Amino acid sequence: MDNEEVKTEETAAETAEDTVAETEAERLQKELDNQKDQFLRLAAEYDNYRKRTEKEKLATYENAVAATVEALLPVADNFALAMASSANVSDDFKKGLDMIAKQFQVAFEKLNVETFGERGEKFDPELHNAIARTDDSELEEDCIALVYQKGYKIGDRIIRHAMVQITN
Repeated sequence: MDNEEVKTEETAAETAEDTVAETEAERLQKELDNQKDQFLRLAAEYDNYRKRTEKEKLATYENAVAATVEALLPVADNFALAMASSANVSDDFKKGLDMIAKQFQVAFEKLNVETFGERGEKFDPELHNAIARTDDSELEEDCIALVYQKGYKIGDRIIRHAMVQITN
């Protein structure tokens, strides 16, 4: 073989090796890109799962608090009635009732429970159930004149609507 043929064969072999190496590199790059894409998708799925479970956990807590408060509301209502009718009792007894009322208030504050439905507030059908109308010269139209039952909410969640009488 002469020198040119050897060089041609070496060049052809090098070209074939380069082509095989490029093909192998392209295949490996595609495999790397595929693995990277799978990893990113898995990481995004995990992040979504983590956020969803955090929301569910918070919602479960809020539902439990709301159910507990809802169960205690009749006790709070009856206690408020007892406070209102305690005019003919001793001062010590009134002081005890006030202390219990303060404990109810503190407990509701810790649970982020807010009351609404006070005399003079503007009527809001989202928050209040109007069960009667009356004339009251002291208040504007569609204001709360009398509260039959206070309303309670936690954040934006209504636990119980206020039952009220509104002005004409």
